[in-house]
Formats: sequence, structure tokens, C-alpha cells
Amino acid sequence: MECRSCGRGPVARALGFCGSCLAAGIDAARTVGEAHRLSRGPLPAGPPRAAEGVSCRVCGNMCRMAPGERGFCGLRINRGGRLVQLAGTPDRGVATWYYDPLPTNCVADWVCPGGTGAGYPRYAYRPGPETGYTNLAVFLGACSFDCLFCQNDSYHRMARNVAPLVAPGQLASAVAEHTACLCYFGGDPSPQMPFALKAARLALERAGGRIFRICWETNGNIHPRYLGTAAELSLASGGCVKFDLKAWSEPLHRALTGVDNRQTLRNFESLASYMEKRPEPPFLVASTLLVPGYVGAAEVGAIARFIAGLDPGIPYTLLAFYPHHLMRDLPTTSRRQAEECRAAALEAGLRRVRIGNVH
Repeated sequence: MECRSCGRGPVARALGFCGSCLAAGIDAARTVGEAHRLSRGPLPAGPPRAAEGVSCRVCGNMCRMAPGERGFCGLRINRGGRLVQLAGTPDRGVATWYYDPLPTNCVADWVCPGGTGAGYPRYAYRPGPETGYTNLAVFLGACSFDCLFCQNDSYHRMARNVAPLVAPGQLASAVAEHTACLCYFGGDPSPQMPFALKAARLALERAGGRIFRICWETNGNIHPRYLGTAAELSLASGGCVKFDLKAWSEPLHRALTGVDNRQTLRNFESLASYMEKRPEPPFLVASTLLVPGYVGAAEVGAIARFIAGLDPGIPYTLLAFYPHHLMRDLPTTSRRQAEECRAAALEAGLRRVRIGNVH
């Protein structure tokens, strides 16, 4: 399909406009809104902004809900003028988990202790890949974004049903003798930070002082009051915080995710200073999904200049796109696009840039 404005492609039918036109600020509010309503089902198409209602301060969206309205993540609701938290509290969360053998397919595997032995012997069990150990991969069933290209959209069902509900202690009890790290992903940790932080502390206690890393894979839309605590857990344990920077242009970011990127960029800037506290293994890692027709060399170059301005040593992973969710009609990322984006990131001043999932 070709762009309704400029005639170029490829374009996802759900949006109707190309990335360049969206980034330029073309009026596409109606089409974008329809796409996110289709994506979200019964959940709000955007963060609620009721003139009068109850406010939530768990993630960066800071929803304001009218009576009977659910928050964007689906885990909070206004009942009779009172904020009711269905999950994502210190007592309960929506999550599943599994053991992922190390080294694992992670955006940080090329620089982290589990994949390379970086930080050995303080943070890694071996001077090379931690073969024989596992990562406790925790999938959190809610998100503060609504990416139209989401590769893990099963979180929608978990958020709608608020299930499965688990206690922090249940998650922590999954830490086994062979578990070297815990990584939160999803979905996203941001709507469930109180739960995730408590479970992480309990998991560290269960590990009993041995090497056990806490990692976060996030869109970065975390409320600032939780950001520092999460960072300190990763810093002390040898883990890392992985930000998936979706796009640089705010209109394009809003079209692709349903939310602006201001809190994400502020949080990334705030955490960049932690790189000085622990250069190796790298504390902060960035990644970007290369979406054909939407996120190419121009967007990657702008993101890379932002990162390089903070610390040119921050590792940056470029990920290939696979057609999914509402962008199933787009092609996969070409090797040419990936190489162009890598060149743009290096030209911007970054020193550690990798094309991930080359296959």
C-alpha cells in the first residue's frame, strides 16, 4: 500500500501514511486513533485525560480516569471516585515466567555478563558465556505503550483479564540454583513497578548473596519515582537497563505507540550518568526496531545523536522487524536498511553499534 499523502511505500494499511509524513506532522489523528482503537479492543485507545477524575501515578502516562473508566494499562479503574488497583501492586502482579538458557537472545547479550562474561568474577560466573546457567525471564502482562508492530501482543489478553495473578513471593521462589539473572520484559515493567521491585528484592534475598543480576527491558515510560530504585538494583547486581527507543520524532512515536516519547527520553537521559558508576558490564543499553517505511536511517541517526550526546559508549542494538499485530502487511527489514541504519548510528558518534537478529 502507498502513502495517502506522498504516494511512497511501504505503508501499513492500519495507518495509511508513511513514516516520513507522520514525522513531518501531517494531520493523521483520525486514522491513528482508529488504528489504536482496533489494537486495544476494550482497553482505552489512549491514556485517559478526564477533566474530572482520579489520577494514577504508577507509570509515565499518569492517566486521569472518569468514573467507571480503566487506565491505559488496564490494571487500574475509577470505581465510585476511588482509584482501584487490580494488579501491579506490591502484593500482586500479572505475570508469567520461564527459564531461558544462557547465553540467550537478548538485546544486551553481546555486552552482558550472561552472554560474554563481562564483569567476571564479580558479576559473572565465567570469563565467557554462562553456558549451563539460565535467565529467569519474566513476562509482565500489561504495557504503557500500544505498539502497532508489537511482537508480544499476548499481553493484551493478560491485561484485559487481569490474569494470571501472582504474588511477588511466588515469582521469587522460581529462582533456582542455576538461575544467574532475572529479566523483566513483556508487555512492560512500567505499569507494574511496585510489584516488580518487590519481587526483585525477594529474588535477591533468595539468591543469598551469590551472583544474581536484575535486568529491565522497557519502553522507558517509567514514573520517575521508581526509576532510581530500579537503577540501583541493576547497578549493584551487575544487571542492566535496556531501553527500546521506538522513534525520535514525537508525532511518529505517537502514531506507532499511541503515546509520546518525552518521559522515555527524560528517563534515558537521567540513567546515562550511571554508566560512569559501572562502565563494565554496561549499565545502560539501547535498542531500536527497524520498521520498514517508518523507522529507518533518519530516525536511527537522530536517536543515535541523542545517545552519543550523553555517552558515546552506550551500546546500541538495531533489531530486524518481523510482520506482526497491525503491521503484518509490511515486509521484514532488509539487510540494506539495517546496514544504512548502522552507518547512521556510527556517523552520529556511537562506538558500540550492533545489528541484532541478523538471520
